[in-house]
Amino acid sequence: MKDFSNAAFPPETISVMKKALDGAVATLPHPVSSTHVQSIAESILRTTRDGERDPKKLQTMALLELQLSER
Repeated sequence: MKDFSNAAFPPETISVMKKALDGAVATLPHPVSSTHVQSIAESILRTTRDGERDPKKLQTMALLELQLSER
C-alpha cells in the first residue's frame, strides 16, 4: 500500500470513505481479490486527501482507476 501514514481524517470523513469502499467492492464480481480492494482503498484515500467528500464520486473514481490499471 502506498504511504498514507500522515493522513488524518475526521470520523465523518472516514464514514464517507467506508461507504465509498463498500459500494465499490459490492459492484465487483465475486470473488473480489485483495489486490482490487487495496487498489480501491488507495484511490479513495488519495481522492479524499485531495478534497473530495462525495461517496458516489469517490466510488466512481476508484472504479475508473481500477479499470484503467487493469489495461
